[in-house]
Amino acid sequence: MSDSRPADAAQPVARVVRGTPTPEELAAAIVVASEAYARETADATAPDTAVRSRWELSARGLRAPLNRDAGWRGFTG
Repeated sequence: MSDSRPADAAQPVARVVRGTPTPEELAAAIVVASEAYARETADATAPDTAVRSRWELSARGLRAPLNRDAGWRGFTG
């Protein structure tokens, strides 16, 4: 089955499954749905700068992994 539309053609944004809306009603429905989507997207994104907790700031020295092969004497190194 081949599609007669070019590959770069825009896909439909909405599809009417029942009824025959006027162009004004269809435009209003698209605006409302677009606004709801934009609002949901804005609310769902994380802030760009995350605040570091006091634990993260004080745990800087704990970031290196332990050398388990050194045994107990490896701590006095």
